[in-house]
Amino acid sequence: MSPPQPPHADARLQALSHWLAGLPAEFGVQPASLRPASDDASFRRYFRVDAGAAHAGSLIVMDAPPPQEDCRPFVHAAAVMARAGLSVPRVLVQDLDRGFLLLDDFGSTTYLHALDERTAPTLYGEASAALVRLQQASRPGVFAPYDRALLARELDLYPQWYVARHRGVTLSPAEQQILEVAFQRLSDAALAQPQVIVHRDYHSRNLMLLPGEANPGVLDFQDAVIGAHTYDLVSLLRDAYKAWPEEFVLDQCIRHWERARRAGLPVPDDFGEFYRQFEWMGMQRHLKVLGIFARLCHRDGKPRYLADIPLVLDYLLKAARRYRDLDPLVRVLERVEGESRATGYTF
Repeated sequence: MSPPQPPHADARLQALSHWLAGLPAEFGVQPASLRPASDDASFRRYFRVDAGAAHAGSLIVMDAPPPQEDCRPFVHAAAVMARAGLSVPRVLVQDLDRGFLLLDDFGSTTYLHALDERTAPTLYGEASAALVRLQQASRPGVFAPYDRALLARELDLYPQWYVARHRGVTLSPAEQQILEVAFQRLSDAALAQPQVIVHRDYHSRNLMLLPGEANPGVLDFQDAVIGAHTYDLVSLLRDAYKAWPEEFVLDQCIRHWERARRAGLPVPDDFGEFYRQFEWMGMQRHLKVLGIFARLCHRDGKPRYLADIPLVLDYLLKAARRYRDLDPLVRVLERVEGESRATGYTF
């Protein structure tokens, strides 16, 4: 199955080239050099185009076709995050009606490619510091709330797309009830946390390695909300695309917690409570991600995300097994996978 394309995709590419040709000469854009830069799990596409020396030789063009996509949240989030002191691409030219943006080019070296045992402590430390700055900029109304309805829609992706469609499993009424109770508890836990700006996809594929002291370059922030303060840390440290030993994750959690406390953010005084918040938020995210990856494959024709499911599932099961009151959820998860593993330690 081929990935879905927006209506008249070829016509959009022609329209994009025509739009680039009409930009002011100061950008030095060369429309004929337009080439794919990356894509993501949506209708958005990104292209790289040669530009003048004032723009380091290239720029990025976002194609976000209406009505499937809307550039306005991206433009708004870029402004909020830039004011917070994060390194985000500048929006140099915008055509919101047609869904075209001209952006700074942060290059092609993601954290995913740059991270190894030697670089990880520094790069994660910089990402944590940027996250603290972002959370310090939180204020009511700057983004929509990560409310119970949104949490529920995300969690429902697991039974709909992962369990039923991908695994082909039919849950019994009792199992459905267990999931409903667990989902309610996970949502309660997320809503009880201090509410801050949440990037919502703060992981190694959306963080870029930049020269100098500007790391990380932050991308893909258009879905930002006001939500639980551990959400982005979970995205960062329990990354669907990059695994680390539990000892390293715990160490980075402690370092972030200490950094957040020094910055005056409303984190718990007890690290144990902070880590519990981190784990419970992680379980919500991992359930959602399993559903999203399955949907990307079966609805959107993007099977490459299936290769990342085992790591996400491992995160989910290890965390759930650490809490005795989640034993019913663990039994459902294991039944879906058709296996049973050692329980491990509990809290």
